[in-house]
Order: sequence, then C-alpha cells, then structure tokens
Amino acid sequence: MGSGKDKSSGDRTAWREFGQDNSAAIERPIQELPPEKQNLRVQATRAGRKGKTVTVISGFQAKPETLQALLKQLKTQCGTGGTVKNNEIEIQGEHKQKILEILTKLGYKAKISGG
Repeated sequence: MGSGKDKSSGDRTAWREFGQDNSAAIERPIQELPPEKQNLRVQATRAGRKGKTVTVISGFQAKPETLQALLKQLKTQCGTGGTVKNNEIEIQGEHKQKILEILTKLGYKAKISGG
C-alpha cells in the first residue's frame, strides 16, 4: 500500500539552495535603543476588548527579552496581568499614572496619550 513517499514528513521543500535553512539571515535585527532615547506613549483603551480597560504602552525599540522583563516588573508593581503584543505592552486595567511614574524612574521618556 506504500507509494514510496512518506507523507507524514513536515518538510515539503521542493528546492533549497545550498541545502540549508537561512531564514535567520533574512530576519531584520531589532535595534535596541537605551531607555532615555525611547519615546513611549501610555494610553488607556477599551477598543476591541469587550469593554475591558487596558493600558497600552507603545513606541518601544527593544528586543523581546527586554520587553518581557519590563512587562514582569510592571505587572508586579501594578498587581495585575498583562502581555506583549506587536512590540507593545498591554497591562490590564487603567494604570496610566502609575505606569508613567515607573517608566520615568527607569529612565524612559514617556507621555500620557489620549484622554
């Protein structure tokens, strides 16, 4: 019943130059700026979140590892949950003022955006 080919193999590459995966060479490196050179925006929003308020911090030029470390610190100090999406940090609840104080103590240039 075998057709000679194993259909369960995940690699469906028809042709690959030099026989190696060079997707890492194609990726753009993320240039990480020091905190004092980053202009961040802190904004509370409900859009697309079924009425739940979320504080969004945008404008980061940092590596994902740096954002994860900062997220953990913000979540701890605000006492709430959060996540990193599309190079933005989202903290559950409205914590604009508190997050602004924390970011300025860490050396970031941050502003409250929106109403």
